[in-house]
Amino acid sequence: MANICAFVCVLIVAVDIAAGVLSIEAEIAKDEVTHKRLKDFKCEEPNDRAFKLGLAASTLLGLSHIIENLVGGCMCLCFTEELERSSSSRQLWFACIIVSWIVVAIGFPLLVMGMLENSKLKGSCRILHHHFLFIGGITCFVHGLLSAAFYVSASVSFLNGRIQGSQERQQP
Repeated sequence: MANICAFVCVLIVAVDIAAGVLSIEAEIAKDEVTHKRLKDFKCEEPNDRAFKLGLAASTLLGLSHIIENLVGGCMCLCFTEELERSSSSRQLWFACIIVSWIVVAIGFPLLVMGMLENSKLKGSCRILHHHFLFIGGITCFVHGLLSAAFYVSASVSFLNGRIQGSQERQQP
């Protein structure tokens, strides 16, 4: 059980780090647009690389969140008895899941807005100062930390539940 939790935790954190790095690279690519001079306005052309990097980052964030919830839900269903024995770890586990949903509910739309904002630039003369992709990348890193805390608390919860269960069986 501990090996599976460790593998899933490392996998999710790696995917979240990759999503965060891609979104920060998309923000940098968005700032490297070609400038055209039209009378007194400076017009920016969209950068396809920023769009693709933003799309990849939002896909990876969604994928890591789906994996986290699928595996977390399976762990919850399979080990409900151990989970019920450990109240503090269960509260931390539940808090990590709720905050993880909140972070994804903020980060995913930020990544999509940053990605779409760059694609809507064609032919317009407005300068983008929004840093949606950068902030979305930070939420990817936060999601990775919450996922790690989730799986550590789940592992501790199961370990405590098994230890308490074995001690109860040994007592007459």
